[in-house]
Amino acid sequence: MKDATARGAAAALVLGVTGARISLADQIAGGALDALAPPDRARAQRLALAALRNLARADTILKPHLRKLPPDPVGAILRVAVAEIFAEAAPAHGVVSAAVTETRRLGRLGESFAGLVNAVLRRAAGTPAATWAALPPDPLPGWLRGRLMSAWGKPATIAMEAAHAKGAPLDLSPKDGDAETLARRLGAEALPTGSVRLAGPAQVSELPGYATGDWWVQDAAAALAAKVLAPCRGERVLDLCAAPGGKTLQLAAAGAGVTALDLSPSRMTRVRENLARCGLKAETVVADALVWEGAGPFDAVLLDAPCSATGTIRRHPDLPHVRDASGLKEIFALQAALLDRALTHLRPGGRLVFATCSLLPDEGERQVSAALSRHPGLMADHGALARDGVDTGWISAEGGLRLRPDYWPGRGGMDGFYIACLRLAPVVAGH
Repeated sequence: MKDATARGAAAALVLGVTGARISLADQIAGGALDALAPPDRARAQRLALAALRNLARADTILKPHLRKLPPDPVGAILRVAVAEIFAEAAPAHGVVSAAVTETRRLGRLGESFAGLVNAVLRRAAGTPAATWAALPPDPLPGWLRGRLMSAWGKPATIAMEAAHAKGAPLDLSPKDGDAETLARRLGAEALPTGSVRLAGPAQVSELPGYATGDWWVQDAAAALAAKVLAPCRGERVLDLCAAPGGKTLQLAAAGAGVTALDLSPSRMTRVRENLARCGLKAETVVADALVWEGAGPFDAVLLDAPCSATGTIRRHPDLPHVRDASGLKEIFALQAALLDRALTHLRPGGRLVFATCSLLPDEGERQVSAALSRHPGLMADHGALARDGVDTGWISAEGGLRLRPDYWPGRGGMDGFYIACLRLAPVVAGH
């Protein structure tokens, strides 16, 4: 019954997202998968992700076979089953049988719907694979889709939705910066920006070099923020909002003296664990970046600010279903306050890299333009963006780097990110 248990857990996760608006991460942290063995836990997560990336497509396949919508717990089982058959290419017979079993586990409600689940899925499974493949990717919710349409246009928004539907490959950052050697070792691809991309799913802790700290998991787009900052050996660098620590590791591996700060004690514990695994050192501080006095001035500051995380939907397809536009203005204000505060930690002539994993200009282009207006001595360092693999078409008018999930479509895309390097004017002798 292990397969059925994993499938049932996946349906429960999907219902938690669509019904209760609880993220997958919060459900899992709350123990949703604790009763499963590790392989079943991984399978439940994979099935839930497949279903969440394809809710609208699954509903399209199911609709002709349903006279009315079933209760939500039954609907979640149906959606997971359709995603498993069509997105995961699992044999239909086993999926249908397991879905009926999971429906019966719902108790009296399930017993009354088991026959319907069996009949509906048998008919739905007869849908040609080409019909599924021709369905458009799931559209983003209106609050986000409208904003992206206004910012980037309809074709780009549809391309981003298609990238979200494909999910995200696993990217690694090599500790020694040698992407070619690590790629050969793992049978992976060395990306133009210096990250290493694996071709398929993998158990991270079982990969060669994990235990010895030769690399860490980090999306190729996220890895560019520290590359833009380009720390020199011996420089004092402040990493604000540092968790989960990929950028901290990059800065430390470059030989900088790093102070990593984050508000969350549990997330900072993870940063310390990653530093220890990779044999790297950094001072770690648990504090509120808005009030921390620090021990500056620093040569450079990296601020990966809290944001809507809309650039990570291909990894977190639950996000559009658990969030809405409420709170966006507060996030924009927090980013501006953090940016202003970060500048106070810089020495004259020092540089600040501001980054967000967002697709919204209010959390990127407009945020930086406003900061340049507020601080007359601040300037955008366009030259800092000229890094290996960076397409000049990604550079925006105000001097930032706009990354989107529909970029690199032939390579598997990248997370949505915004990165800008801002530099304080140096003190002029005699003034």
